[in-house]
Amino acid sequence: MRYSNKVVIVTGASSGIGRQAAIEFAREGARVAVVARRQDHGLETVELIKSAGGQAIYCQADVTVANQVSAMVDDVIRQFGRLDCAFNNAGAAEPISNTVDLSEEDFDRVISTNLKAAWLCMKYQIPAMLNSGGGAIVNMSSVWGVVATSMGVPAYVASKHGVIGLSKAAALEFGSKGIRVNCISPAWVPTEANAPVLDNADLLGMILAQHPIGRLGTTLDVANAVKWMCSDEASWYTAQNLVLDGGYSAQ
Repeated sequence: MRYSNKVVIVTGASSGIGRQAAIEFAREGARVAVVARRQDHGLETVELIKSAGGQAIYCQADVTVANQVSAMVDDVIRQFGRLDCAFNNAGAAEPISNTVDLSEEDFDRVISTNLKAAWLCMKYQIPAMLNSGGGAIVNMSSVWGVVATSMGVPAYVASKHGVIGLSKAAALEFGSKGIRVNCISPAWVPTEANAPVLDNADLLGMILAQHPIGRLGTTLDVANAVKWMCSDEASWYTAQNLVLDGGYSAQ
């Protein structure tokens, strides 16, 4: 029960990695704020946590909108009294394109969802954590924040590289005040969002071959890593990017 008496925010917790992380934090005693735009899916995550004996609340917020992020953090403090950890996981990718053909609308949407949202979350989470005596933040990057790809997601690649730099800057700014900030960069993990790609047998075979470990990741692989990064066991771990990719980026 590493997270007994601790309060954790998980954004993008309506499905996939975010939902798994919220469940795993609660399993170890955390009071979890499940943040998502899709209310029905967010409430499903809350119910899964509560049915297993955990504590959770649902906060509806678009994390690209400053006043909604601010209100969400205020709501967590009002209901739980403090904030100790956050996993800023919400994200998006553009339709398959290239740098020339990518629309400005899609570029702005992806940068806003992946990069601006991480900044907005930290903007309001860090002051709340300082009032609680310190805290730990993990921002979701990607293996494509470390290496690039020609698969047609240039805005996604740019945004995930940016998340790593932003996280390191925040870690250096607030490290002496008890705030740790890190990133996690998974390779391919089957989720609702990438199902259209991974349901294609030919693409799945090609993607699987890029992972020397011989399998894709799981939502639990990522959730377990995030739990460690936020825990007291990782108290000297900050300004880092944990690449969790089955060897993908080493080739």
